Amino acid sequence: MNIIGPDALVFGVEDLPACRQYLLDYGLKDAGNDRYEALDGTAIVLRAKDDATLPAAMGTASLLRETVYGVADVATLDAIETELRRDREVSRRDGVVRSVDDMGFALAFQVTVRRALDMKSERVNGPGDAQRAPNQLGLPAEDQALPRTLSHVVYFVPDAAKAEAFYQRLGFVCTDRFTGVGPFLRPAGTLDHHTLFMIQTPPFMKGCEHFTFHMGGPTEVLLAGTRFVEKGYQSFWGPGRHRFGSNWFWYFNSPLGCHVEYDADMDLHDDQWAAREVPMGADASQLFLFQYREKWAPSGPPPPGAAH
Repeated sequence: MNIIGPDALVFGVEDLPACRQYLLDYGLKDAGNDRYEALDGTAIVLRAKDDATLPAAMGTASLLRETVYGVADVATLDAIETELRRDREVSRRDGVVRSVDDMGFALAFQVTVRRALDMKSERVNGPGDAQRAPNQLGLPAEDQALPRTLSHVVYFVPDAAKAEAFYQRLGFVCTDRFTGVGPFLRPAGTLDHHTLFMIQTPPFMKGCEHFTFHMGGPTEVLLAGTRFVEKGYQSFWGPGRHRFGSNWFWYFNSPLGCHVEYDADMDLHDDQWAAREVPMGADASQLFLFQYREKWAPSGPPPPGAAH
């Protein structure tokens, strides 16, 4: 089934003004009707927590109410509907197929709204592999550092094996796995290392742990994250670089009931890839981890702790 990845995540939130400002400061564009879009049209959608049009809440602290997947064509929608009707209730209206997965996450499927992007990504010059032409600067003249596309979502689930089996029915494959924790899953319509990662937790924690948008490269992750910190938002984890997926990351606390990440430079895999499996741990989770500090210039005595 040609599922490309998440087109949108829908949240039912308690503080709409704070969430709106957060998403604007994060770098998304207000597209109207509380829809906040990346450059390719993928989005976060906000609704009031008690909005009667939303799918039912999960009964936990999670504010995520629906994950909307973009698919390649109507034939894929037909195949998804047929598969899901085998054992659960499904609705189809205005070109959207809706159902619920085995963990209780509300799902929607639609022909994707993603717009194709024609943009440069970050290039690296290294001895033996210069990726930028002579006189082509590593730092672009414009430093907007805006989110390009909705990358992935991470769920807390009470039964990772059962949850994985459901998504396998829809053509997702495991690219890597943390033993006893959960799989990184890639749908058939993308080469991204993952669009869904699941972490096994007690039932009361079920919900969205974080979501992220792809940036144009590690410099954009660092630049956007620095601006976010300077606007007063609290860094949760990062900046750093993951081992599985190889993507650069920077996570922040948010009023959406989950963490929100910037990421860039994720590995691409096809069906020839053999999934790896390792125990969860700090060394498996990141190659390295930085800590933010305010800018400094060597115009006087070195800062405390600096080498002499």
